[in-house]
Amino acid sequence: MPELPDLTVYAERLDAFAQGRRLERLRIGNPFVLRTVAPAPEDFAGRAFVGAGRIGKRLTLEFEGERFAVIHLMILGRLYWRKPGAVLPKGDGLAAFDFAQGSLLLIEHGSKRRAALHLVAGCDALRQFDRGGLELMSASLQAFSAALTRTNHTLKRALTDPEVFSAVGNAYSDEILHRARLSPFKQTRSLSSQEIARLYESAQDVLHEWTSRLSAECKGRWPDKVTAFRPEMAVHGRYRMPCPDCGAPVQRIVYADNQANYCARCQTEGRLLADRALSRLLKDNWPKNLDELEL
Repeated sequence: MPELPDLTVYAERLDAFAQGRRLERLRIGNPFVLRTVAPAPEDFAGRAFVGAGRIGKRLTLEFEGERFAVIHLMILGRLYWRKPGAVLPKGDGLAAFDFAQGSLLLIEHGSKRRAALHLVAGCDALRQFDRGGLELMSASLQAFSAALTRTNHTLKRALTDPEVFSAVGNAYSDEILHRARLSPFKQTRSLSSQEIARLYESAQDVLHEWTSRLSAECKGRWPDKVTAFRPEMAVHGRYRMPCPDCGAPVQRIVYADNQANYCARCQTEGRLLADRALSRLLKDNWPKNLDELEL
């Protein structure tokens, strides 16, 4: 699922490509993507594009007259800038915003249709999409600490909860926790003030660094390859590959529909966190630390 850095770059590129341009029409390729019917797609035609923004993991497109298109890409939804009037792919093509200079296509890869498009009028209607999560890149340490410790959860859950922090998911929470040298299952209220400060600095550093990196990679082009799995990442998506800092094999915990990637040597003092499925299968043979794993 695209997270804060990817969504920020999407917004930057869309402003560069279409800001101030008039929308010729809004095409709906699959009616199930449209979650609201008022205002109608036809109401957006002829309105100038004011700019793109973000509310949590939702991308917002503002048109004159306080008309907003709110896009939630979910896991496999992606945006593409194509030639004017580009054909929407059959099946995967959900919607198209047509400008004279090009078309923004909303495409969802795969068979499941989870991406959503809401069309709303007025800033009050737009605010309903705000889950209340703190914006990490602009938050103060005090605000970060208050949000983090408001309830007692694992760090992985807290970082990915949209009501606690905005637009952070599986990928960047893994990277933030690795940078902070903290276990994904450590409880938020068990952190020392020094650990909270370290986590705060790591979150800001990781998100700023990746936003800058992804923006630089585009070099004026549209970001066609938006993915949560990048070879430059430290631990996310790198199960069994060496940690770039210590060389130990990256570990993985799978739970529900999510997973956590971590380095046992850097983050858990060498202890292996129990994967529910595998630990039940292996029982007493489940390795407890890196030394047992390497035997």
